[in-house]
Amino acid sequence: MSIGRFQVMAVLQAARAYVLGMPLYLAKSWGLNRAIFYAAAKKGFKKKRIPTRYVAAPEELKKKPIERLKNMWFLGDEGAYITKKNGKIYFTIGGQAQTEEDFRKQIEERFEPIFDKIWEEAIKIVKEFDVSILLSQRQFYEKVYKPLRDLLAEKWSKMVQMSRMKKLDNTG
Repeated sequence: MSIGRFQVMAVLQAARAYVLGMPLYLAKSWGLNRAIFYAAAKKGFKKKRIPTRYVAAPEELKKKPIERLKNMWFLGDEGAYITKKNGKIYFTIGGQAQTEEDFRKQIEERFEPIFDKIWEEAIKIVKEFDVSILLSQRQFYEKVYKPLRDLLAEKWSKMVQMSRMKKLDNTG
């Protein structure tokens, strides 16, 4: 099972949210939500217009990178709908909440047994970019995700494959 663009998007988006100050469980919800959103957008879904966050200048976003407005949360200028489930807030798309358990099943398990290494690398990558890039939906996509997506998919696939082979060698 190889790592694809969907998994790369989910991990990088989660790392972005975490670096910008979201709690880990919510950052994972954000990452999975955004991966689902972009996958649906690529397939040409009829999207409901998502309100954008009006901010006068990037400096204003830096002061408040995460903001809750009604039934949405914004990370920089990018927003996603939220819902409450079991007393926690999660991001939602298509009426389905993306929980940390969903992230574990759909993303982390693909990286077994080295998700922690992948996560550390994703955090390191995201921290290399200026906060203004992380706060912009377009800039994050164009300058972080797009140039790295295929490189990381290939690299992370090889890392997972090697770690699984090593694990089999050690148990066999």
